Amino acid sequence: MKLYFSRNPNPRLAVAVARTLEAKVEFEFASPFAPGQADRYRPLNPNLSLPILAGPTGSLWEADAIACRLSRDAHSDFWRTGDDEPEMIRWLSWGKENFVRACDTVHFERGTKQRYGLGPIDQEKIGEGLGEFGRAAGILEAELVHRQWLAGNAVSYADFRMATFLPFNDVARLPLGDYPSVARWYRQLEAIDAWHDPFKGLDAPPLPPVKPV
Repeated sequence: MKLYFSRNPNPRLAVAVARTLEAKVEFEFASPFAPGQADRYRPLNPNLSLPILAGPTGSLWEADAIACRLSRDAHSDFWRTGDDEPEMIRWLSWGKENFVRACDTVHFERGTKQRYGLGPIDQEKIGEGLGEFGRAAGILEAELVHRQWLAGNAVSYADFRMATFLPFNDVARLPLGDYPSVARWYRQLEAIDAWHDPFKGLDAPPLPPVKPV
């Protein structure tokens, strides 16, 4: 199988999962939205978004689906399948609609738009995103005071998904330090080599720099 990726948040997440699981995949850097590339990737994903996992029986897109597939293939409980599965699903669902979405809102304004010349920062959106982040991080903080990881006693895909945008906090500048248990939890993730540097040894051109505003 081949995993098409870039350095953006969701593809980064998929690569981190694959390397954590030591998945038997070939990694290929891709740019479906680059001029002249759409026709190549549209049969693999009609949305043209990454990541894409392509194999002899077809392709799979969306990071969560890819994580599930790779974990199943590896016979790993990284994607929980036992008693912790409902807990993992809860965090995936809540996180994407709350904590992850808030991180995305702020990162899009301060990071993505400035990397790709998509217009000026919308300070109103920043304010909304920071407000959502504060509410979600407060809930996460209260939970992580009493637990090391989100689902069970070991790291799982729930932790990786919740942290999707935190590797980009150098540009998003979310106040993670205001939430000591969340910050501690994220330091644990950063201590995992496959999360800290999922692109080590791969042909993966760096993201465009964030333009000063």
